[in-house]
Amino acid sequence: MLTRLAAFLAAGLAWLGRHGTQGFALSIVLGLALPQFAAAARPLLPFTIFCFTTVTFMRVDIGITVGLLRKPASLILACAWLIAGPVLLIGGALLLVGRDGLDPGIVLGLAIMGAAPPIMSSPAIAILYGFEPSLIIASVILTTVVSPVVAPVLVELLAGAAVPLDRWVLTLRLVLFVGGGMVVAAMLRYWLGRARIKAMKANLDGFGVLMYFIFAIAAMDGVTRAAMENPRLVLFVLACVFAVSAGGLVTAWIVLRRLPAPERFMVGYGTGQRNMGLLVAALGAGVPPSTFLFFALAQFPIYLLPWLLRGIAARIQRGKAADEA
Repeated sequence: MLTRLAAFLAAGLAWLGRHGTQGFALSIVLGLALPQFAAAARPLLPFTIFCFTTVTFMRVDIGITVGLLRKPASLILACAWLIAGPVLLIGGALLLVGRDGLDPGIVLGLAIMGAAPPIMSSPAIAILYGFEPSLIIASVILTTVVSPVVAPVLVELLAGAAVPLDRWVLTLRLVLFVGGGMVVAAMLRYWLGRARIKAMKANLDGFGVLMYFIFAIAAMDGVTRAAMENPRLVLFVLACVFAVSAGGLVTAWIVLRRLPAPERFMVGYGTGQRNMGLLVAALGAGVPPSTFLFFALAQFPIYLLPWLLRGIAARIQRGKAADEA
């Protein structure tokens, strides 16, 4: 009976893995259309973030990262920009506009966006576009590993005195999230072995889709109500998150001219798409409602841009093929 149930669950996860893009879109629609589901799923946010982290570290190819470390110039440049780029973009905007004129919760949301590491799905997007993903994989892993030390300092720097924040508590919680995920991932890698993990690709993809499904529904908590009660705030935040996404792409394209075009594009993508959920989960119940709204609306470019940017990615891929020919 247990064997049959395990086989059924494995088949279900594999099916989810094959229909991931539709599941992502459906989860946001459900979260907006059925706010009671979003409210019920919100307590599961930390669990989904921990699962993302664990599965990513479990599946990482250590050989790729070690190979890049032997010629570290590109990796150092990419990691430095992925940490500094969002801080410069958002910090410059806050200096220009002034923190005092903004809701402190929105300031904290911008600070979290600037301080968070890039989203862990960046390598999957690179593969989807047909780009070689080694650099973005290693960059995402390394910037996530250092985030417990770096992110709290950057949040405090960007938020300023307008938002009181206990940096050491945030650091400890991030260490538990990221370090705990690494420990569990190492145990699973030892137990399952590299060959079995590769053979379970479809099942792990499906598990990731399931976690993203719950995550997206939970992230939509309060968005529908806010859109009806304060549409101007929602439009302002959407403008902010899409502006950071566009700014990350453009500035990385201009600054990182040493990198090949596909890698430059993906580092720019990661510059604007940030793993805010890691910091939101670490902050826990201390997240103000307006900050959670900012985090929720920041998911829209994450889910929409892979589709919106596919034409540009295809042009870059054609240019690369022409250069090689």
